[in-house]
Amino acid sequence: MHKIVIVGGGAGGLELATDLGRKLGRKKKAHVTLVDKNRTHLWKPLLHEVAAGSLDDGIDALSYRAHAKNHGFSFQLGALANIDRDNKQILLSEVVDNEGTKILPECQLSYDTLVIALGSVSNDFNTKGVRENCIFLDSPQQAKKFHHRMLNKYLQLAVHETKQVRIAIVGAGATGVELSAELFNSLEQVNSYGFEDIKISDLKVSLVEAGDKILPALPERISGPAHNELLKLGVAVRTQTMVTEATPEGLLTKDGELIEADLMVWAAGIKAPDFMKEIAGLETNRVNQLVVKDTLQTTLDDDIYAIGDCASCALPGGGFVPPRAQSAHQMASLVAKNIKASLKNKPLSPYKYTDYGSLVSLSNYSTVGSLMGNLTKGSMKIEGRLARLVYISLYRMHQVALHGYLRTGLITLVERINKILRPRLKLH
Repeated sequence: MHKIVIVGGGAGGLELATDLGRKLGRKKKAHVTLVDKNRTHLWKPLLHEVAAGSLDDGIDALSYRAHAKNHGFSFQLGALANIDRDNKQILLSEVVDNEGTKILPECQLSYDTLVIALGSVSNDFNTKGVRENCIFLDSPQQAKKFHHRMLNKYLQLAVHETKQVRIAIVGAGATGVELSAELFNSLEQVNSYGFEDIKISDLKVSLVEAGDKILPALPERISGPAHNELLKLGVAVRTQTMVTEATPEGLLTKDGELIEADLMVWAAGIKAPDFMKEIAGLETNRVNQLVVKDTLQTTLDDDIYAIGDCASCALPGGGFVPPRAQSAHQMASLVAKNIKASLKNKPLSPYKYTDYGSLVSLSNYSTVGSLMGNLTKGSMKIEGRLARLVYISLYRMHQVALHGYLRTGLITLVERINKILRPRLKLH
């Protein structure tokens, strides 16, 4: 039986495994295996809500093993260590727990078709002190680490051990902007749970961006209103500010200024994991992404595909496919189609990226963005309730790809009930 191995259970990888499991795995046309170093899946654009405590990942996270059982594929816990292209095997490193105890040994998995969907990690650009002093908001573990430290700071504030909670966020892309707004929402919720003395003015958030505007990937007509909304909330927006070092006291800028901070988040750029650099002799770029052809097959091996943030896919008109959830979703759909075609010895289809626009959620305060492509036959700026509705629908589309319409509807209903029954902020 044809063996399909997908490494990485992010938005694209999990959607692909689900599709192939339903269409091929259940019908015994192929054996589909998903590999991930985590036991659960959480949609990456939600990590800023986990960090601020607005989202409880214990409820919203999806078990890979349970999902695999229900959708016709297998799940293997492990982290990719290497690829043996000659023998068509991948090597998975041993699995250890938080105490360093070995749970699973190293192992090999054979494949006929391999899909790399490892996503991305934060790129610190080798800035001094960042790894030691900053939190990278690129995994649920890092988001929870920030959340716990934030709650500890609020406790200190409540008993007057500290006068102010100072948080600095480097990088004013979507993650940095959304986290900045979500922090003020979480502070408002904290007031409802025994911290009545904490005021909005007790929170000082600095958003630091090296470029000349926030949300650099979006036009000024979108980034401008978002900038104004952040200023209204009380965020100190610092554009054209280059960070040269992170210290325990705060961020040092190129001009020699110290931006004091108790908590620092680095969200200034992304790259594929470092071990991916020229892995198995495959072609990679300067940020370790696998270079792919228009079919999303790697340039040097047709049996290996790459999708999502770890893939470098050129656009016909110049530039590259942006690292967004919508890109991963589209890539997963095409690779599923191409794998099914290859099993029938039919020609493969090229990937055509469709930009449906960009949306940025400023928590409960506002949502701004633009709709593009097939949605509006051009580009249209949207904000407010309509933008919020479309923003939420992006997550619902991901859930529909995983669960179908009926189950997604039930999940949505449960979420609404939980908003009434459960605390609005995760307090542990």
